[in-house]
Amino acid sequence: MKKIKVVETWLSEHLAMFQCPVCQSAIVNLDQHSLICSNRHFTNINKHGYVYFMNHAAKGEYDREMLLDRRKLLQAGLFKPMVEVVARRLSAQDETILDVGTGEGTPLDQIRQARANYNDTYLGFDIAKDGVQLATQLDPHLFFCVADLRKLPFQSQQFSTIVEFFSPSDYGEFKRVLKPGGQVLKVIPNPDYLIELRQLLYADDQDHQTYSNQSVKDLFKVHYPQMEEERIQYQFDLPFDLRSSLVKMSPLHWGKAAKTLTDEDLIKLTQVTVDVQLLIGHQS
Repeated sequence: MKKIKVVETWLSEHLAMFQCPVCQSAIVNLDQHSLICSNRHFTNINKHGYVYFMNHAAKGEYDREMLLDRRKLLQAGLFKPMVEVVARRLSAQDETILDVGTGEGTPLDQIRQARANYNDTYLGFDIAKDGVQLATQLDPHLFFCVADLRKLPFQSQQFSTIVEFFSPSDYGEFKRVLKPGGQVLKVIPNPDYLIELRQLLYADDQDHQTYSNQSVKDLFKVHYPQMEEERIQYQFDLPFDLRSSLVKMSPLHWGKAAKTLTDEDLIKLTQVTVDVQLLIGHQS
């Protein structure tokens, strides 16, 4: 079955979740590869199998090559222990899960795999078309779209859980689209995240070797005063053929002071530390 037909079938079953990106009225019909709202605004379904819900052009930070490098690492297991911890925070009931800044979609697909016994509903969105187009190559039970974090194309109180892996937040929109009793599971890097890579890239620049996530945690606590935290830390063994991909997938190498790594440098990069903080916020 063509991707567009798979997506149309999925959308026909979940039409009530969406709202028009132009006027925020309900989507009431699906016809001729378009979503149609009650005010007759049309939103087209892309032939690649996703919906573009933005009213303007936008470009994400990661290009297709970086996203492909990210997929190689994630499918090799770089984030898998982290994703499994997130999946264990989901309930023993069927969930409706929104992945913010989904990128090329692998973490959401790994959550689906971890919850194979549940009849969950999965949606991922990103500002980057390249990432969303790659995400549509994954399991057909996952729905992906290009959308604006500040103006989500979803009706209010639609999601039981919002997940974020290293993505920005709009807590006002999160509170609007979460169901009562829903939760936000936000993963942020700790100071030792990929410390081995940072030390190679910035051997002579101590300022780039350390950073703090405290301001992100403080803002999260403003919105979710009863927040919980869980530290996730482990080592990931890097095969040599994935080491250059790790460098390319990370924005760490964008800095002006970053060193261009040689094969001799990469030989030293046998293992990296994954050290992150899971922030859990509960909707009242």
